[in-house]
Amino acid sequence: MAKYDDLLKVIDSLRCEAPSENRRYYPDSSDQIKINQARTRAYIHMFLKVKFGLINFEEREALVTDGPSDGGIDAYYIDEEDKIIYFIQSKFRTTDANFQNKEITMEELLAMDITRILDGEETDENGTQYNGKIQGFIRRLGEISDIPKYTPKVILLANLKSSLAPKLRKLTGGYAVEVYNYERVYKELLFPLISGSYFNIKELKITLNVDKESAGHRIQYYPETNYGECTVNALYVPTIEIAKILSKYKNSILKFNPRSYLDLKSGSVNAKIANSIENIATNEFALFNNGITMLSDETIYSDKVGKKNKAEIMVTNPQIINGGQTAYTLSVIYDNHLANNTLDVFDNKEVLLKIISFNASERSEKDKLKLIEDISIATNQQSPVYEADRRANDAIQVKLQELIFADFGFYYERKRGEFGDGLRKKYIERSKIIDREQFLRICLAVEDEPVRARSTSINTLFEKRTFDTIVPEDLDYRKCIYAYMAFERINNYQSSSFNVKNLARFAIACVISHRYNESIYPSDFEESIDKELTDIISKWEEFEKSVRADDTNKYYYFRELYDPQTGEKTVDANWGAYYKGRTLNRDLKNFFGY
Repeated sequence: MAKYDDLLKVIDSLRCEAPSENRRYYPDSSDQIKINQARTRAYIHMFLKVKFGLINFEEREALVTDGPSDGGIDAYYIDEEDKIIYFIQSKFRTTDANFQNKEITMEELLAMDITRILDGEETDENGTQYNGKIQGFIRRLGEISDIPKYTPKVILLANLKSSLAPKLRKLTGGYAVEVYNYERVYKELLFPLISGSYFNIKELKITLNVDKESAGHRIQYYPETNYGECTVNALYVPTIEIAKILSKYKNSILKFNPRSYLDLKSGSVNAKIANSIENIATNEFALFNNGITMLSDETIYSDKVGKKNKAEIMVTNPQIINGGQTAYTLSVIYDNHLANNTLDVFDNKEVLLKIISFNASERSEKDKLKLIEDISIATNQQSPVYEADRRANDAIQVKLQELIFADFGFYYERKRGEFGDGLRKKYIERSKIIDREQFLRICLAVEDEPVRARSTSINTLFEKRTFDTIVPEDLDYRKCIYAYMAFERINNYQSSSFNVKNLARFAIACVISHRYNESIYPSDFEESIDKELTDIISKWEEFEKSVRADDTNKYYYFRELYDPQTGEKTVDANWGAYYKGRTLNRDLKNFFGY
């Protein structure tokens, strides 16, 4: 399955984050056993990175205990904020079929020495000393001053038999257990990592400069709105602070932004932002940039932090709703300069940050999203928010993205640039990303409207009333994906008709959608599409002959012309007009019989 292939790419990419001297992650390419062992450890790295936001490889590696005498514990994590001690056991499967079907055994569960480790025992029941990583884990537990407040929790990265589920607490020593089977791994680990939305920060600390030469001091305001009273903090913050935030949290802090971060391109707004940081020594950036708008549930400011000329601001559940391009570009600059230790390009450069805080409990999610949309539209001046961007966070779009990934392993891009990080790191190929505009056009073709699919403007497609009719709640998304996959493959087929690869593609998508059957499994789509496309395209020249013979079509699109001198007859064929004309759908139905 495609998702498993993507999983391997991610895991292999995580392997390559290891220092070159850590040879266990760089086995010989011909040694499949050692490659599988390296992937097994990197799989644990993926969990630690996604769930706990551990970006640094060495930080994660210190928590991986997998190996001889590990007490059945493959990794651990101590959550000091929520007071939870995580015991992780992972069973990575080296084939697609096994990853989906092979289950953890009772014996493997019983091998977890959680109670002995919590009791500070340094050996297993047979008297064998635990390995150095487990010994270090035990020492860390002993150093926690308020350890009685902590709750042990077991994480199983494995498939589990339904018969074992009721016995989990007993099998693991009476502790709470959370299971990540293959479906959950794909949904909650793989997809978030590829989309750059994998770690939701609860509380964010931003350090400010407050010396006499800095604009770090804030303005605070309490406006009344239709959604209740808000608190607005406006202040200039060091650009490197924003850069670090986006470098770590990526799209997870752009959840409510109508766009994800965009690719850095020459001549774009992003490139201009980069230029004002990298090539200008003074702080023109503060003048050139419109700033960043952040939403929070609570904002606390203090300039009494025990640091000279510094202040700190704590932001709860932060989300950037405007200025995402600025923030992401700063993060790209940060990542590029971090390795070379040239972060001084950020020195003395600040950006305006506006933080809007309100009590989330006093508002419904619908009101919150409406407020976010209104603010985003009003504050976005550097680049326009198009209709397609406004629909990015619609519930049906979020649902579509989840369903399409679950069934097909495709990445429906509801936000521009959403999978830019996955592409940049080569986790996925661009061919696996479904373009939202193209998908809506296919939805029209599936509804027997190939003409509208070709001719409707993008703004009209995503205009609210039109969008809701094209993508209703009960959309048959599998049928649409069937037609989409066919549309993308049309150019691979030989045909004597020039129009097949140019003007007729939406018409062909319309025809093949009528050959879709609910009994076809997603895994069989390609075989079915190949068969049906071969048949449809082989008949296309005959279809076009029948079209030209029709009297109505002759009048509108294929007028016969006679040379008065020679009497020779020619046909002025306007195929471009025909494939956007009013008779197309009638002709498709009559010829292909649906």
